[in-house]
Formats: sequence, C-alpha cells, structure tokens
Amino acid sequence: MNKSELINAVADAANMTKADAGNAIDAVFAAITAAMKSGDDVRLVGFGSFSVASRPHRTGRNPRTGETLVIPASKSPKFTAGKRLKDTINGR
Repeated sequence: MNKSELINAVADAANMTKADAGNAIDAVFAAITAAMKSGDDVRLVGFGSFSVASRPHRTGRNPRTGETLVIPASKSPKFTAGKRLKDTINGR
C-alpha cells in the first residue's frame, strides 16, 4: 500500500473527502516526525511505538581500497510493533 492508497482507504473508512484524508494523514506524519526529531517516543497503544535509536561513531573499511575510515555517529528511526498488531498479522 502506498500513500495514495492509504488516503483512499482512510477516506472510505472515515466517510471523508480524499483531500481531508490526505491532510489528516500528512498531519499525523508531521506530528510523529516532530516528536521524534525532538527526541520523544510516540506510543500508539495496540499499534506500536516509534522511537529514535542512536548509533555511536565507529570505524569501517572501504571495501575497494581497504582504507580505514570513521563512520560518524547518527540517529535513525525505529518502529516496534505492538502486541495487538502482531496478533492481528499472525491471525490470532
């Protein structure tokens, strides 16, 4: 499912226009992104949790030249599925 298919599904399920559904989905994504950018976790009970994982800097190796290099520290988004979502997917 891509974003336009999600918008169509939400519009049908909530009996709203596709434009309103698109605006609602964009607002949800923006709120989740803003919370994660400020370092907060987003927990949606039954669905899952969005959080930010920190990766420390580390040394790596260029596979072509064999040269050692430093890979800088970074942050990456992380999603952990909730119990209800896992159970639904597994048919329980």
